[in-house]
Amino acid sequence: MKNYNLDSRFEDFAASVVVLFKIPPKSFASDYLAKQLIRSACSSALNFGEFEGAGSDKDKANKLRITLKELRESLRNFNIQVKAGLIEVNNVMAMQKENEELIRIVVTLIKKYS
Repeated sequence: MKNYNLDSRFEDFAASVVVLFKIPPKSFASDYLAKQLIRSACSSALNFGEFEGAGSDKDKANKLRITLKELRESLRNFNIQVKAGLIEVNNVMAMQKENEELIRIVVTLIKKYS
């Protein structure tokens, strides 16, 4: 497997979500979903960092499962916001693609540590 800097990818993904909502949304739904997306994207990066510091394979797999849960939540949130017309698909297409790639990477890592 190639050596990628996954830390940076997770941090960049979370930061891109934070930047997307630099200007607060106007509606209740937009605000609610934006805040939740920021939480789940940042949580995936933070839990991935916890994975790297975990002592046992069981602990590593658990941290990866939490990371995966947060990534899936982020992807679902993107989809809801696009379908509801709260954000433009063109503005988040790259983030959605990165989100999907990170999911695939984490699934592969879970298989390795489970």
